[in-house]
Amino acid sequence: MWIPISLAELEEWISRGESKLEGEPLNFWNLIKIAPQKWQEKEYGAEGGGFWVVAVFGNTVIFYNDIEDGFNISPYAVYGQISEYACEQAELDWIVERLYNSLRQNAQL
Repeated sequence: MWIPISLAELEEWISRGESKLEGEPLNFWNLIKIAPQKWQEKEYGAEGGGFWVVAVFGNTVIFYNDIEDGFNISPYAVYGQISEYACEQAELDWIVERLYNSLRQNAQL
């Protein structure tokens, strides 16, 4: 039986990811991170009361998918609702660096 991750457990995952960030990606993370909030997701999120969103940047969120045990990126159109289910089993630092690098590449175009 699946049990949703607790806020205390999530905070441990966040802390581990933050400890691996440095330089510009760490500064970026510090700008976009929020206190974890449960957001709704229509496909799989209902069972656990939603997924924990840990960062918001523009129309993009970083959330923790506790069904798959990993952080993910999704767009959103309505605050409080994750638009796209994602099931990567990624660490927070990898997801933050991926989003940061994507923004840097787009800025150079």
